[in-house]
Amino acid sequence: MINITFEKFENMKWWDCAIKGDPVIDTQKINPEPSKLSDLDPEMRSTGYFILILVEKMMFDQRQKEMGLPVSDDLKKHEMLQKFMKEHPEMDFSKAKFN
Repeated sequence: MINITFEKFENMKWWDCAIKGDPVIDTQKINPEPSKLSDLDPEMRSTGYFILILVEKMMFDQRQKEMGLPVSDDLKKHEMLQKFMKEHPEMDFSKAKFN
C-alpha cells in the first residue's frame, strides 16, 4: 500500500487538478456541506479530518462573501427560523427585521 499526502494552502483557493496535465475540475461547482466538529465521530476527530471540514467551511464562507451571499452560519440561522415559522404558523414574522 502506498499512502501519498498532498498539502497545499495557497490564498484559500481550491486546486483545479492534483497533477499538472490532469483534467481540470470546475472548482466553482464545489459546495461543501457546513459541518460541526460535534457531527464527527471520535475517530474522525482524532485523525485531524475535522480540520479539513473547518477549512472547507471557511472556503465556502469566503466564496459566499465574495458573491455577496449569506455565509454558512447565516444560512443555518435562516433554516432554523424557517423551521420555527413552519412549526408556529400563528406567529407573524412578515415585518420582522433580523441582523
